[in-house]
Amino acid sequence: MPNAKYRPRVLIVTPEVTYLPEDMGNMSNYSAKAGGLADVSAALISSLFDLGGDVHVALPDYRSLFDGYLPKLFNKELKRIKERIENERIHLAEDRVFYYLTHVYSDYFETNLKVALAFQREVMNNIIPRVNPDIIHCNDWMTGLIPGMARQLGIPCLFTIHNIHTVTATLEEIEDRGIDAAAFWHHLYFRRKPENYEESREGNDVDFLASGIFAAHYVNTVSPTFLKEIIEGQHPFVEPCLRKELSNKWFAGCADGVLNAPDPEFNPAIDEMIRYNYGPRNHRIKKRDNKLYLQELLNMETDENAPLFFWPSRLDPVQKGCQLLADILYDIVSHWWEQKLQVVFVASGSFQKHFRDIATIHNIKRRVSVNDFSEVLSHQAFAAADFLLMPSSFEPCGLPQMTGCIYGTLPVVHDTGGLHDTVRHLDPFTGEGNGFVFKIHDSRGLRWAVDEAMAFYLLHPDIREAQIQRIMTQGVLEFNHTACAEKYINLYEKMLQRPFIV
Repeated sequence: MPNAKYRPRVLIVTPEVTYLPEDMGNMSNYSAKAGGLADVSAALISSLFDLGGDVHVALPDYRSLFDGYLPKLFNKELKRIKERIENERIHLAEDRVFYYLTHVYSDYFETNLKVALAFQREVMNNIIPRVNPDIIHCNDWMTGLIPGMARQLGIPCLFTIHNIHTVTATLEEIEDRGIDAAAFWHHLYFRRKPENYEESREGNDVDFLASGIFAAHYVNTVSPTFLKEIIEGQHPFVEPCLRKELSNKWFAGCADGVLNAPDPEFNPAIDEMIRYNYGPRNHRIKKRDNKLYLQELLNMETDENAPLFFWPSRLDPVQKGCQLLADILYDIVSHWWEQKLQVVFVASGSFQKHFRDIATIHNIKRRVSVNDFSEVLSHQAFAAADFLLMPSSFEPCGLPQMTGCIYGTLPVVHDTGGLHDTVRHLDPFTGEGNGFVFKIHDSRGLRWAVDEAMAFYLLHPDIREAQIQRIMTQGVLEFNHTACAEKYINLYEKMLQRPFIV
């Protein structure tokens, strides 16, 4: 690594799992496109390697997926890693439990637990001894037992939380999969305080995510504000044990937030999935052409002057705030009817039916287009739209709002988590900000932010052009994996400099 006396060997352990909605094309239900690998780890590994890191990666050997059943996106990401680092740096965990999976994640809890335990067993028993790392970097609950073993061995371990999801299992279940948990059981987090090993082996569940936080040398969430929100108890869905352990790490100076960054291929100048490429200097003409192309493609009213809003996130009412938009969708379309306001959804999820019904009942299908997720269509919508809608109730990081800035598609967001850290309310007259932010998570707040976006849209085109050019330029400089990798390198160096207590 730069300016280091030696290059510490970093083993990144990632299960490549994510939660995707149904009907998501080739990646429906579950896929290898993840906060762990496809969207984050692949680019992070490449960037660390470019910056001089001695990087290794451990991942399960999903043989059936690698042999052609896996969505092409994951093969692309795996190929990218192999192109950047030698094959001997890629360590595939071997076990029949995931050789023949057709998706990374199963619909059955028992299968997911078996996969997680088999993966961690191979990492602990075979990959760590082979790599002999100076630092282990684990990701999410499926790697949550490894920090306990790393602490027992005296290897500094970073645990990154992408999602706040967790599972539990007993020591008996863990050991039945070949993990010698007795060697480090005192570094695991139990649902109730254990009296001793034997007493806890069969009837005291181990929390995987809490164990990762508890045992790790250092912990990070994927945005600073989401970490702060958890510690302050702003999210009732976060279990008390997770809040407690993150708080302990924070007050001990062992927790931080490191923002993810969009995939490097999300760049309108080189994006092969959009009709017309462009950059900050010629966005005004090319985004207009992309808009007309998308409107024709989706059988919408074709008008280069129609303000176009894009919904990029899964239609999940628990997190993504789609019910807020459902409350006001007809109102904003009718209020801005003369301006021909349009909304395009490229997203699957349980709430999709509601938006289709609104468009059908009010006969506004030429103004509101609801589409299943498609990677190509999503890229084209980023290139065509003027604004992007992300009214999430919580957001560990979020990537579409950053991608939107890079594409000149200004985000309309709720002030939470990673959205707070990446989007600042736009003032076109002072040249500050990059989007439109509302504070109160309700439909009135979202309506206010949409009206703010429309007020910007109605300014003189030259004013808009200057601000969008600035935002696009700043987006490329601010939201990239080189900056993200440098922050992780700083964390690694900080971990190596701290006294390590087993």
